[in-house]
Amino acid sequence: MAASSTPCPTVPTTELCGSQWDGIVLVTDDPSKLDGSLEVLKEAIQTYKEVDSGADGLAVVIPLPSLPAKRLIYACTGPVTRDIDDVRRFYDAAVKGVQRALKAGCKSPLLVCPAHPLYVHARGVATLGALHALYVPLEIRQDVPDRTTKAQQLGVWAVSEETANNIAKRVEALESGRIVARDIGGSDPERMAAPRVVEYLQDKFKDTAIKMRVTSDAAEFEENYPLLAAVNRCAKAVSRHHGRLIHLEYTGEGEVDKTLLLVGKGITYDTGGADIKAGGVMAGMHRDKCGAAAVAGFFQVLNAIRPKKLRVLGMLAMVRNSVGADSYVADELITSRAGVRVRVGNTDAEGRMVMTDPLCEMKERALKETNPELFTIATLTGHAIRAMGPNYSIIMDNGPARKLQTAQQMQQVGHEFADPFEISTLRKEDFDFVRGPSEYEDVLQCNNQPSSATPRGHQFPAAFMMQSSGLDKHGCDSAQPLPYSHMDIAGSSGPFPGVPTGAPIIALAAKYIYPRL
Repeated sequence: MAASSTPCPTVPTTELCGSQWDGIVLVTDDPSKLDGSLEVLKEAIQTYKEVDSGADGLAVVIPLPSLPAKRLIYACTGPVTRDIDDVRRFYDAAVKGVQRALKAGCKSPLLVCPAHPLYVHARGVATLGALHALYVPLEIRQDVPDRTTKAQQLGVWAVSEETANNIAKRVEALESGRIVARDIGGSDPERMAAPRVVEYLQDKFKDTAIKMRVTSDAAEFEENYPLLAAVNRCAKAVSRHHGRLIHLEYTGEGEVDKTLLLVGKGITYDTGGADIKAGGVMAGMHRDKCGAAAVAGFFQVLNAIRPKKLRVLGMLAMVRNSVGADSYVADELITSRAGVRVRVGNTDAEGRMVMTDPLCEMKERALKETNPELFTIATLTGHAIRAMGPNYSIIMDNGPARKLQTAQQMQQVGHEFADPFEISTLRKEDFDFVRGPSEYEDVLQCNNQPSSATPRGHQFPAAFMMQSSGLDKHGCDSAQPLPYSHMDIAGSSGPFPGVPTGAPIIALAAKYIYPRL
């Protein structure tokens, strides 16, 4: 699994005239406002617009003979002051600008994004966009040696040296986590089968601040994680597909004042199981592990930044939903770790199955931790995309998390850092939907329709996980309330074909890590 997973080096600078840069990528909404050392860029753009008035709508290459870089790649954000605009204008423009710079032959581009009064984090967000464009997939890094990098370095310009250093340092830490998430989430179902995810993370977290252990024994799955074991039952017959439960732990220096407990869905490939994905809809299902990939990526950010007084526990449920003679099937009755009798309704609802028992374990651990908050993160439902469209994570809180305004705060930081969220609400109808219809079962796992064709199709799976894990016993009316939020990242995890986004790593870091720096 050897292949460097470090970001393209970011080099902070306050100068435009360095000889190491072979192109300047300018991201701005209005080049007429450029002043000081950036006047030379404004003049070049004004001259270019005399022959191409449409330059604001494209990433264009402009000759820049007065500077060693020799060329300016002008990537206009478009309007940024309307009600519908947000900081993603800067991210998208930086992606477009760096992609154009690469096509022009640049190997050492310098990113210039002047500060904007409406967007405090525009420069950092633009830098993240530039690094997204420079990501090289793991398969390419391993299999095509002459394509392991797209650029030698990325310059990050700011007026002051301190600002440039801070942007480069923070963004490089975030990008290191997004690379881990993209490597795991985006790689094919054999290269990132469960045992190979373990190998990758063991190499990544060796001799670091992250503790890691792995559960792989089938008997232990049966005893402690019976719902996960049901999904793994068919896959375990093939050793390279046998599931793994990866436990991660980080504890910062000082007396802990906050504990996060994260469970990630890591379906390495989803055939649908016995309720098989037919009609050509199986393609892309190696991406069903992006929730677990995001949890792993967040731990890499923790390792890079090492925030104090924060403790984070993670569980990555890495399981393949295979189809075969030993597949679990609809109508099976399985008792969860919490002692709840679950009737399987649809084997293609495997994500909630593999996360529920780990969530139960996290609930048990949370009762002994300081100021805990629990999360599940998953590409869980097609309904999330149907309801909110692509590009957006969905978050929903239980009662105790609602008191903390977790969803609202995640939405706010996501808005500021280009990792956007929409908020959904858990209602009594969601719990009614999964209530067992007969005396045989306590809970119904799913109906037998696609989530996208089911009303409240992205909400009721969270109700299922809460009831089947026993977390519903820790609401606002209990003696031991536990804040819990579910994130459905089916829409925000990234396009297929295409590169995964790493969502919601940036928003999680902005809420729980940045305030500690």
